[in-house]
Amino acid sequence: MLTEKGSTPNPGSITNPNSKKRVLTGDRPTGKLHLGHWVGSLKNRILLQEGYDCFFLVADLHSLPTHFENTEVIKQNVRELVLDYLSVGIDPENSTIYLQSMIPEVTELYMLFSMLASVPRLERVPTLKQMIRDLKIGSVSLGLLAYPVLQAADILMVRAHLVPVGEDQASHIEVTREIAQRFNRLYLTVFPIPEILIGEVASLPGIDGKMKMSKSLNNAIFLSDDPETVAQKVNRMYTDPRRIHASDPGRVEGNPVFIYHEAFNPDTEEIEELKGLYRKGGIGDVEVKSRLTRVLNDFLDPIREQRAFFANQDHIVEDILQQGTKCARREAIKTLGLAKEAMGLDFLKEENPILTRWLNSNYQTSNSKE
Repeated sequence: MLTEKGSTPNPGSITNPNSKKRVLTGDRPTGKLHLGHWVGSLKNRILLQEGYDCFFLVADLHSLPTHFENTEVIKQNVRELVLDYLSVGIDPENSTIYLQSMIPEVTELYMLFSMLASVPRLERVPTLKQMIRDLKIGSVSLGLLAYPVLQAADILMVRAHLVPVGEDQASHIEVTREIAQRFNRLYLTVFPIPEILIGEVASLPGIDGKMKMSKSLNNAIFLSDDPETVAQKVNRMYTDPRRIHASDPGRVEGNPVFIYHEAFNPDTEEIEELKGLYRKGGIGDVEVKSRLTRVLNDFLDPIREQRAFFANQDHIVEDILQQGTKCARREAIKTLGLAKEAMGLDFLKEENPILTRWLNSNYQTSNSKE
């Protein structure tokens, strides 16, 4: 049952029968996940699994705007992404992990939503501007420009109430909210207006001191990095450029090494001690980084162990994606039906007796010719 325009929707009626609120989030399979993904979204996902109906999207279609010339790499990246999910504790028994490209309904909903978003609005999305600048994209494809519209289709396809994202993705979710509001206002109330959930650490700087850790900028520490690689990357980490000697007073605020300590070091007393010594020139960068290396490897050790365990199980990634995609597809079919009914595009549905007879007649004629 759909709710009339302008009225207050019953969340249970437009989501699932037990009224358990839904979460949708995911990642593009463009490489392995890193510490920035953990603080931005993964940590929240683990916490949400028990209380919410969680859908985790492997967004392979979203990889195409920047990988359309080398699609072969996407397949391997899908496997790496699912292994990263499993290694941090995303549980396919409690959550749905699914492959975007195997849900054809999402592309139809994407087409319907494209009528509700203007080109000037999409051109103002700051994340797209940054991606174009960082990747030095000279000619922007329609697929890249419409990226937030496809993302809206992903989120609203499962009628999600909550979207855990990194701070940089918040502007995308605003587009989703606007599309849902406009659809509900123009037609019938089908979609909840999803809320944005940003991690305690809104974003994590790269080891080069740039504001964002990113695979494309090659400034990330990955969840799957071995201990030696972590040590090498931490040793290269940007600190206070004005500090020449260990005895010079150093700046803690905005210093990536200390941002990482605050994000991953559970010993708050040690953090305060390091800050105090650093500010007055009582400790060198080498020692602060050495302690950070220990902290990060302590954090990553169980994740590496879990990843190795799952990587050695034959077909586990394929089995998880097949099962999750079946579940997500059921929801997609239901949502698309609700959307088309709201828009009045359901005049050829099978419940129509004339259409049913026509379909049966043509099916029988087709079979008789074979």
